[in-house]
Amino acid sequence: MKENPISKVERFRENNARVRFLEPAEEKRLRRALPKEREPEVVLAMNTGMRRGEQFALKWTDVSIGRRLITIERSKNGEKRHIELNDEAFDAIRALRARGLKTGSEFVVPSTESEREGNYPYWFETAVAEAKIKNFRWHDLRHTFASRLIMAGNDLRTVQELMGHKTMSMTVRYAHLSAPHKREAVQSLKKYTPKEEPKS
Repeated sequence: MKENPISKVERFRENNARVRFLEPAEEKRLRRALPKEREPEVVLAMNTGMRRGEQFALKWTDVSIGRRLITIERSKNGEKRHIELNDEAFDAIRALRARGLKTGSEFVVPSTESEREGNYPYWFETAVAEAKIKNFRWHDLRHTFASRLIMAGNDLRTVQELMGHKTMSMTVRYAHLSAPHKREAVQSLKKYTPKEEPKS
């Protein structure tokens, strides 16, 4: 053949600018729809920003319960990353630990080899549909983590480190969510505005 017949077909590009996060009301509905034994997995993802593959590959040797710390030995960008556990994530880890002691699994999320290779079951998608949440995927739990950090007033540099983004450009997509804090910042300048002297 003189030329590749699919060379003119437009390639699919992932929309890296997409930011979809859970609203509080959506989270309540999702938690009610989740299988009870699976809820800690979702809570852990939402409070650590771990990717699904990272979470399913996580072993107990990567978790320090005493230090409330998770270590991702090799993240997507090839570097080691440490994740602090907030109270919700810590409770989820303890729930998963109790489950793991029963099964004897070395993995934090007991799962099949197939699941660890990325062939995930549909329980999450089923729960999302049952909760009537539109346009929401597992990866959006990671967006929820980052978005809530920004909306809580944390700076982009801190969010970049917590997300394990190699460059700031990956983190900047969340910057628009800090608008209220930006308004407060510029509003603070009014204290420097000279006061008019009262007319005599």
